[in-house]
Amino acid sequence: MRYIAAFLLSAMSGQEPTKESVKKILGSVGIDCEEDRLNKLFADLKGKSIDEMIEAGQKKLASVPSGAPAAGPAAAAPAAAAEAAKPEAKKEEKKEESESEDDDMGFGLFD
Repeated sequence: MRYIAAFLLSAMSGQEPTKESVKKILGSVGIDCEEDRLNKLFADLKGKSIDEMIEAGQKKLASVPSGAPAAGPAAAAPAAAAEAAKPEAKKEEKKEESESEDDDMGFGLFD
């Protein structure tokens, strides 16, 4: 991925990317360039337009699902269980509040 990124950065300079420019970009961030990977990258991209490759990549990404799964019957059961548990928790909280009211024996601080 870093080789592709360096290739694209080199292309953004307005000149045709070269192996030397990609090596220079990778070297500027402390990455040692592997000749095998660099040669493969240039062989794979030879004769291809960067704009066309980006457009093709965007089309592929558009087909990749990137959201949460749709809520179906299986998802509804845990939600229903969570809803059923909520009223019980509220009842318990109310009991605690009533006990704390008994502690002051009916007298308030500002009564």
